[in-house]
Amino acid sequence: MATLKDHLDACPLVAILRGISPDEAEAVGEALVGAGLRIIEVPLNSPDPFESIARLARRFGDRALIGAGTVMTAADIARLGGAGGRLMVTPHADPDLVREAKRHGLLALPGFFTPAEAFALIGAGADGLKLFPAEAASPAVLKALRAVLPPALPVLPVGGVSPETMAPWRAAGAMGFGIGSGLYRPGDDAAAVREKADAFISALKA
Repeated sequence: MATLKDHLDACPLVAILRGISPDEAEAVGEALVGAGLRIIEVPLNSPDPFESIARLARRFGDRALIGAGTVMTAADIARLGGAGGRLMVTPHADPDLVREAKRHGLLALPGFFTPAEAFALIGAGADGLKLFPAEAASPAVLKALRAVLPPALPVLPVGGVSPETMAPWRAAGAMGFGIGSGLYRPGDDAAAVREKADAFISALKA
């Protein structure tokens, strides 16, 4: 199975579709994959999230890594695997959830904010780390963390990232970004999502 870093090397953006419904998921997924994104996350506080994940996995599973965000329980992880998802994302540092995700053969991208949390998650087998909320940190904080974290471990700032703010984070060692409302807000159609995705891709190339 491809690693998280493999997927981030293809495109270092994780699309976070908080609030999406199953009937919207495939059209929005097509817009994102068409723009070049290769990782899509449906937070579990969205309407019928496992159905959206299942539809995305069936349609794009050979081209994109599909997963769930806001994962809080072991039962969520079992349902995620059953829906065809392959990536678990949490908002918080829970090593037990990381171990459970790995037991199910999933990639694990848990949230953290402190060095102690980071190393506990790494010890549990995390494939990458989500620096959250990034608005409460800074590129300088990430640079300091990168000095002690494993060099090959992906760390992704999540929260408040825009096309204009990616460059300082990348210079500090970010290997990717989780993008939520900057890419999708409930009610956005596929054309609007494609336009915003294109702006992020253009900023990456610049």
